[in-house]
Amino acid sequence: MRNWSGYQTAKRDLIRTLSGTVLEIGAGSGANFADLPDHVEWIGLEPNRRARARLTRTAAGRRVLAAGAEEIPLPAASVDGVLSTVVLCSVGNLPATLQELRRVLRPGGRFVFVEHVAAPRGTWTHRLQVAATPFTRRLDRGCNPARDIATAIQNAGFTTIELEHYTMPGLIPIPFIAGAATN
Repeated sequence: MRNWSGYQTAKRDLIRTLSGTVLEIGAGSGANFADLPDHVEWIGLEPNRRARARLTRTAAGRRVLAAGAEEIPLPAASVDGVLSTVVLCSVGNLPATLQELRRVLRPGGRFVFVEHVAAPRGTWTHRLQVAATPFTRRLDRGCNPARDIATAIQNAGFTTIELEHYTMPGLIPIPFIAGAATN
């Protein structure tokens, strides 16, 4: 378990490892632009109509796709990297999304992720996440805070996976993972 103070640095450093053509799923308003290397050819995927309108303005001519991550409208092996920051909690079908990410990644491509995840089963934080899920699914764009994203990534068939665990301190400690998986 890593100290939360290193989380922002880890996130920035992971994003900066991306190169070539990079697909960002659930790109939101483009908050990660500042951390992407200048030489990256960025493509944004955003299913939410209102967020996509803002993203299109922020993206300043970059390609923005209107689709969910379960069916990415790109050819197989067409991107060098995929970026996901606090998105996998809200996709409709996590295993299908991870298979789509692998499909669009070129061989040797990197999937960089920074995600909040389920607390260990049996903890009060996990019980709270489970209890909050019906509300967060409705009020926070489908977010499921009790989703075991780390295990799903580990089971998705990536060749290598490196990840670190972090906990955001507070009244309710929120577990996060940050890492990269190679196709």
